[in-house]
Amino acid sequence: MVKLESLKKSSQFKKALKEKKAHSEFFSIFAAKNFYKSKYKTDLLISFVMKKKIGNAVKRNKIRRKLKAIVQKLLKKRGAISKDYTYIVFGKSNAYLQKQSLLMPLMEKSFKKIKIK
Repeated sequence: MVKLESLKKSSQFKKALKEKKAHSEFFSIFAAKNFYKSKYKTDLLISFVMKKKIGNAVKRNKIRRKLKAIVQKLLKKRGAISKDYTYIVFGKSNAYLQKQSLLMPLMEKSFKKIKIK
């Protein structure tokens, strides 16, 4: 099983935010070619970020959990997410009320868009 490993340093975030981007009304995905080695080769370097403006901690955590669950499901699909990239996913407040079934195809489309660029 693929483990999700988060970025730790601000320099890693800055580097990933400068390269490829894919936006949707529910989230934004930023990606950069793997510049940082994960502990294990099977790990996916991905961070989920929410602005405090979105709402209280409960709302932000629910959005984060929803987006993480979608990424876990997409990882089971072969070729949906490339492990050659480091990702940052910014959740937006609209994602709070949406169902996973609606967000899943949008996220898959966004990851494919990043892979093509």
